[in-house]
Amino acid sequence: MPSHLFADRPAQPSEPGSVDALISQTRRLRGEVDAVRRDTVVDDDDAQGRWQRALCDLAVHHLDDLREHLGQLKEGLPPAPELDELPEGAPATGAEPQQTRVGSAEWNLLTDEVNWSEELFQIFGRSPEAGPLPLDELGSTLFSEDQPLLTSMVTACLVDGKPIDGEFRIVRADGRVRTLHMRGEPVLDSDGCTASMWAVLRDVSELRRSQRAERESRDSLQRRREIAQTEHRLAVELQEAVLPPWRGSLRFPHHTTGALDVAAHYLPSATSALIGGDWYDALELPDDRSLLTVGDLTGHGVTATSGMAMMLGALRGMAMAGIEPGPLMGWLNQLLETSVQPALGSAVCCRYDPARRVLSWAQAGHPAPLLFRGSSGRALQPPEGVLLGATSGAAYGQAEERLQAGDVLVLHTDGLTPRSIEFSRADGTERLLALAPRFTAARSAQDCVRMVVEEFGESEREDDACVLVARVGG
Repeated sequence: MPSHLFADRPAQPSEPGSVDALISQTRRLRGEVDAVRRDTVVDDDDAQGRWQRALCDLAVHHLDDLREHLGQLKEGLPPAPELDELPEGAPATGAEPQQTRVGSAEWNLLTDEVNWSEELFQIFGRSPEAGPLPLDELGSTLFSEDQPLLTSMVTACLVDGKPIDGEFRIVRADGRVRTLHMRGEPVLDSDGCTASMWAVLRDVSELRRSQRAERESRDSLQRRREIAQTEHRLAVELQEAVLPPWRGSLRFPHHTTGALDVAAHYLPSATSALIGGDWYDALELPDDRSLLTVGDLTGHGVTATSGMAMMLGALRGMAMAGIEPGPLMGWLNQLLETSVQPALGSAVCCRYDPARRVLSWAQAGHPAPLLFRGSSGRALQPPEGVLLGATSGAAYGQAEERLQAGDVLVLHTDGLTPRSIEFSRADGTERLLALAPRFTAARSAQDCVRMVVEEFGESEREDDACVLVARVGG
């Protein structure tokens, strides 16, 4: 029903041509939004997708309401239907049509006459034969906690001439609960007294449901983001606490020939949000030997970094106790197998004797170290070794390689040379080996690391990586 303050004020008709254009635009926009909604794939764990889907649902409901209002604007105020015009056998309280969301009513205070539109009967689930509800009985359909609100709005409208604008919940005759938004105004007679009250009631149940779903999904997405940010910060702090604190080159042992010049670098993933379980370490052992190691645990976040901390701590302790690389890998495999949070890992562990310039090493499903001598490089022949945590009681072989003064040894995790559609891992290894002439001209291990970072640091890596370079002194 059109809004009016005086009973004798005629409603102004709308231009049908302009309304038709708006209806067409609304219908077209609704179809486009619905297409986006259908294309939105939502998984149980996809909070972002659920939020996007809820926004699409909300937009569709708004557009459906807009199209319905424009249709009513185009048709004008329909005449109240006569009860005897109902087709014979038509159900009085049948299923509610999908588009029945707005109905109107007028309560005449002078004659006690009440007029409801056909749509309002459908919204309330009430038979037209039962007649419309008087104002003093309308509250009986409301939730008890919503009744005071309706009483207050109606009283303010009738006594003080204030417009009605509020929401309440009703229980239909079929037991269904609906949320209605009511807007109305008093109609004054020529003396300025309230003659009647009109109202438009809109069923906003689905709209409020969509709004709740959007709000809940948005809150869930925000909580997940906050949790992810907290976990990322913890993972970074744990990684920084566990990885070696030294920066630049490290030289040991100090008092003998054949000492190693060591440098290393951690390369984050392209997004910098995926903190994995990659590690590197170089450690001087009590017998003047040196430990060199890199490795990687599956997974990302706090779980991966805490597992990496456990593995690196165990590796350091066993190396300091004099356990050789092959048996050491066996113990790491057993440790990972019995861990509370099972995972898979790969690693390479090297023990260097500067007196004999011999490198003893073992690996567990990991890329072999690369040895650069002169202007060429090659991958060392790997001994037997499966992924850590993959097989119970696995045996790990151990190999030896005699090094020479000026040799450069490169250890890296597999994230440095990832597989892709364009490049295989072998292609990445070839790119590393192609750096041989530049390594020969380098003055330090730190210079070699810088060359590797320049070659691989700008690539779009899905995973983080570590590289460690050891240069044998004269």
